[in-house]
Amino acid sequence: MDTLGDARAIVRDLKEGISGPGARSAARRLRRLLGASGLGLADLTGALLWSGRSRPEGVGELVERVLQTEAPAQASASSAVPLHAGDELAGVLVVVDAPGRGALDEAAAWVADALERGRLEASAERAAQAELRALRAEISPHFVYNALTVIASLVRSEPDRARELMLDFADYTRYSLARRGDYTTVSDEFHAIETYLALQRAVLGERLRVQVRVAPEVLGVAVPYLVVQPLVENAIRHGIEPRSGAGLVQVSGEAQGNDCVITVEDDGVGMDPGLARDLLSGRGRTDSVGLSNVDRRLRHVYGPWYGLVVETAVNAGTRVVVRVPLFQPGVMPS
Repeated sequence: MDTLGDARAIVRDLKEGISGPGARSAARRLRRLLGASGLGLADLTGALLWSGRSRPEGVGELVERVLQTEAPAQASASSAVPLHAGDELAGVLVVVDAPGRGALDEAAAWVADALERGRLEASAERAAQAELRALRAEISPHFVYNALTVIASLVRSEPDRARELMLDFADYTRYSLARRGDYTTVSDEFHAIETYLALQRAVLGERLRVQVRVAPEVLGVAVPYLVVQPLVENAIRHGIEPRSGAGLVQVSGEAQGNDCVITVEDDGVGMDPGLARDLLSGRGRTDSVGLSNVDRRLRHVYGPWYGLVVETAVNAGTRVVVRVPLFQPGVMPS
């Protein structure tokens, strides 16, 4: 019997809790591991999911006793122990004909670990969703005002140009505020970037030069929604706008081995590397919250090796690198 494999499967099955779709499978695996004739998992309401022979009489009362006392209980051949997720009671494990208290405690520890992991993952997922909602709402009023002012000034003198920019503005706001899923494609992100840069070029005129290059082989790569546009916005707001004279923003996307690498680079005023570290940790200026937001979401989706890399120095511009796998299970555009 593959005990370690079953233990891992139990953790996976209980990812969504005792009431989740994998709980029945987890109960079967636990019963098989323990060699018990019957096994049940009860949630905080006392609802019992059962595996094995017919449920003995009195099990319901046994579950209620454990829920009330948070202490192990036994009746005849049935043993029940509380299950905790962190410091909170999450349910009850009931075993009929348990092989021994040590094995029962070990099984309870597996279940508790699975429930705690599930709770932490759900909490992280809710936090990531909240950050994405915050990023969607983070359209700069200054940019909106300037863009609409430029469009209004062109209505009479260059109506075709004004209409084109208004369509760009509509695309930009629709993409930024759309109630879509967590993921999109590199193609859609770069389209949003080009729309945003067209509006910024209309606002800044000759002060802003742009260069956008993306390799065809990465256009279909799935990426978290709004991971590139905030980096381009920061490059303009904090790199190009404060400098005197014209500045260049370069955005590129290409495949490197098994990864898609997206780079946003500007030749603006740059910053102290210590400030860049503070921005990524969320301790820096509040008008650059997009950097820490994007960094945390990348690490949440892909792991700690896939956060942002920022290369910068005072008066030396800034280069921000996003690296994501060309394919990641579970990461699919909406």
